[in-house]
Amino acid sequence: MTSLSLRRAVATLATGALALTAIPAANAASAAPQQTPPGPRTAAAISAALTKDAAVPGTAWMTRPDGKVVVSYDSTVIGTKYNSLTKVTKQFGDQVVMEKLPGKLTKYVNGGGGIYSGDWTCSAGFNVQRGGKYFLLTAGHCGKDAATWYSDEAHRNLVGSVYRPSFPGNDYAVIAYRAGLKPGGSVSLYNGRSQDIVRAANPGLGQTVYRSGITSGLHGGKVTGLNATVIYDEGAVGNLIRTNVCAEPGDSGGPLFYRTYAYGLTSGGTGDCSSGGVTYFQPVIEAMNAYGVTIY
Repeated sequence: MTSLSLRRAVATLATGALALTAIPAANAASAAPQQTPPGPRTAAAISAALTKDAAVPGTAWMTRPDGKVVVSYDSTVIGTKYNSLTKVTKQFGDQVVMEKLPGKLTKYVNGGGGIYSGDWTCSAGFNVQRGGKYFLLTAGHCGKDAATWYSDEAHRNLVGSVYRPSFPGNDYAVIAYRAGLKPGGSVSLYNGRSQDIVRAANPGLGQTVYRSGITSGLHGGKVTGLNATVIYDEGAVGNLIRTNVCAEPGDSGGPLFYRTYAYGLTSGGTGDCSSGGVTYFQPVIEAMNAYGVTIY
C-alpha cells in the first residue's frame, strides 16, 4: 500500500469511528426527551384544587387583585395538617402566598348577649320581608345550632323560629318573627343609636365597612378580600367577604354595613377586639336571593 493509500485508509477509519461513537449518543438523547414544565394555573383552578385536596379545618383562601391566591392557616394547622396543606400549595409555586393567622379560626357564636337559644348566643343581622311577613337574617351556623330564638337570656321573649338554615357551603339563616311582632328597619349600633338600612349591595375591595354585634359593639375597618373560602370544622363555606374588622364570640350573624347599605352577616374569623384579627362575612345579597326577601 502506498503512503497516500495508507493515509486515506486511516482517515476512513477515523471517520467511521466518529460515526460509530456518535450514533449511541443520539439514541440516548432521543430516549429521554425533556418534559416541558406546566404553565401557570388560573386562580380559579388553584382554588378548585385547594377545595378538593386541601380542605383542612383552620384554613382559608382568597384571590388577590394581582391574581395570586393567599392561603391562610391558623394556629391549629400544624404537623400532618400543615404538611397536607403545603403538599398541595407547593405545586403552584409563587402563585400561592402562605399567611399565618393569629389564634384559631372559628365561628363567632356564644358569649355576650343578643339572640338566645339554649346555651347559644348570636347577634341579630338585618330585618327583611316577603309577602307581608317579617324575618330576621342571621348566620347559618346559628340557625343550625338551634331552631327557636329569644331576645333574652331567660328565654321569655320569643323572637321566632329558624327557617331553612344553610351551613356549611353557605352561612345564612332566617328567623321567621312570631305573629304580631313587627321589627324596625335599622341595625343597632350598641351605643343607644341605630342606623337605618334601606338597600343591600356587594362591597368592593378596600370599601370602608362597619360591623356591630352584641359582644363587642360597633367596629370599623376595610374589605381586604372577596370570594374567600373558609374551612370550618363542619366544612367549607365559600364566596365570603374578608375584612380587618375585629369580632368576638357572640357577634355571629351581626350586620356588616356602611351607612344605609347592607353588605353581609358575620360568619367567623380570628383574634378579638383587643388584638385585632381577620373576619369573614356571608354576603347578604346571596342570602336574600336564597329566601326571596327584601330589606325592610
